[in-house]
Amino acid sequence: MKKVKLRVPATVANLVCGFDILGTAIHEPYDEMEVNILDNPEIIIKHTDNFGLPEEPSNNVAGVVLMKIQEHLNLKNGFEIIINKKIKPGSGLGSSAASAAGAAVGANVLLGNILTKEELVHFAMFGEELASGVRHADNVAPCIFGGITLVKSSNPVDIIPLNSPDLFVTAVHPQVEVKTSDARQILKKNILLKDAIQQWGNIAGLVAGIQKNDFGLIGRSLHDVIIEPVRSILIPKFDEIKQKSLEIGALGGGISGSGPSIFMLSEKEEISQKIAKMMKSVYDEIGIESFVYVSKINPYGIQIID
Repeated sequence: MKKVKLRVPATVANLVCGFDILGTAIHEPYDEMEVNILDNPEIIIKHTDNFGLPEEPSNNVAGVVLMKIQEHLNLKNGFEIIINKKIKPGSGLGSSAASAAGAAVGANVLLGNILTKEELVHFAMFGEELASGVRHADNVAPCIFGGITLVKSSNPVDIIPLNSPDLFVTAVHPQVEVKTSDARQILKKNILLKDAIQQWGNIAGLVAGIQKNDFGLIGRSLHDVIIEPVRSILIPKFDEIKQKSLEIGALGGGISGSGPSIFMLSEKEEISQKIAKMMKSVYDEIGIESFVYVSKINPYGIQIID
């Protein structure tokens, strides 16, 4: 194969209490990417979207990933990658992860799938490091593996794919800016032991609920006493949207990644659609444009479309 076209999904990281260790792929929004293998070592990045992202490989998350793969495998080949980004940068829906993971997967397909999924996550994290300053895997792992993933360790990479419950995800992206690097800067450096114990219980309960398809346990575990209280102040109407979502019937939810997107999990599509309508209405009332997505958990992750 000389080229491959990919559909690269958005991801929801953290899943409320699992900061930097839990994430899920969703079906929408998604990026479209085409990766071509070249007979020379050049790396070419092209964007067909209007986000104005850098195309110099060393300053582009996809470019950095390709450079690391090229260096690791001592390749004489290069790559051209064409990106139509539909996941808006800074949305909290894994935009940088989509570019990084898509580049890694696309290159691997063209090289005959010589890298494991864990190795792909390893290389994709270099893109995340460029974007946020931190090599985290909670977005790139579900993007590559599909479904819900647990990052047991990012160094060395140890990813545990979890069950994909039959749940709906409602995500709203208000058009306000929250930079991942800024959202990390405001986090507390130290936490109380009692908060850590409560958080550990929630994470364990959430993983157990996911594995057992126990929606009640999932709902009781979707609580964050460490990150959300600090980051939520950066997101307009966060508390109102969360409370109204629970009243409508959501199992729970919170900040998607570092925000500003907010996500909610629901058992039924009807509930998910009602939450979507409410989310849009809340932001319309205060004059903030927003985009709302309703999706099931995406068990496939990145898909080859051509």
